[in-house]
Amino acid sequence: MNIRLQRNKDFKTRGLSLTEVVVAMGIAALLYAGIVSGYVLTTTRAEWTAYWLAAQALAADRLEQTRAAKWDTQASPPVDQLVPGNFPPRVDILDLPVNGGNIPLATSYVSIVVVSTNPPLKLIRAETVWSFKQRRTFTNTVVTYRAPDQ
Repeated sequence: MNIRLQRNKDFKTRGLSLTEVVVAMGIAALLYAGIVSGYVLTTTRAEWTAYWLAAQALAADRLEQTRAAKWDTQASPPVDQLVPGNFPPRVDILDLPVNGGNIPLATSYVSIVVVSTNPPLKLIRAETVWSFKQRRTFTNTVVTYRAPDQ
């Protein structure tokens, strides 16, 4: 009696070679690295946006202070509290949640420029300079015009 050993040529029952396993693990590692880097980028961008919004609120606050200053050319004597000397540079804490000793600071500047004397008109620029993770500084700027009694 002659017995022949037949090899199964059905590919469904074959195992994976070492090369295929290594390639599959490499693809899985790249996919995982992409997901993690996307998560890190998203959280960093969300944190930067929080800093930007807090700095914008600080610049708007400084602008509102200049709008609250009395400037009345019709009064006797005329009153003009809208001068650069009344709004010196100021260092403030950004309105963000603070964890530990890392307190985010920003410096705000106000510049006032006379655009016209007749009719009286001034340009007001409020700037807030802030640093993100001590890597780079950014500036938020708010600009408006103001006439007396406004």
